[in-house]
Amino acid sequence: MWVAASNILYSPGVAVGAPITNSPVQFVSMASLKFACVVAVLCLVVVTAPTARAITCGQVTGSLSQCITFLIKGGAVPGQCCAGVKSLVAAARTTQDRQTACNCLKSAAGKITGFNANNAAALPGKCGVNIPYKISTSTNCAR
Repeated sequence: MWVAASNILYSPGVAVGAPITNSPVQFVSMASLKFACVVAVLCLVVVTAPTARAITCGQVTGSLSQCITFLIKGGAVPGQCCAGVKSLVAAARTTQDRQTACNCLKSAAGKITGFNANNAAALPGKCGVNIPYKISTSTNCAR
């Protein structure tokens, strides 16, 4: 192992100040060394940066689980329902996320016995959010 300090190379087993001949190690300027360290740190930051995750149907149905009673019976919208609607809207940032959420909502709506399409259509407005599609079993989520 070679260790560089200033312009002198030190190696275990070699006397300090002893001349090193035929060394495969070339001297590297401090600027080059600093640049290499900066590049290494940037690579670590990029590799360890959190990546955006696609929305899942589990997130969609979990967010709206408190809305089922409203979707069937109507009436007052529970606060927890609106909190779920708002978190879902915030999570669905990309076109793919919105299409996934739409397909999940469409599928879930078809499984709820007594699902009222009018209540579903009114839900975003009652929670103070705007979504680019109607919650319905007939919604075309590809648009």
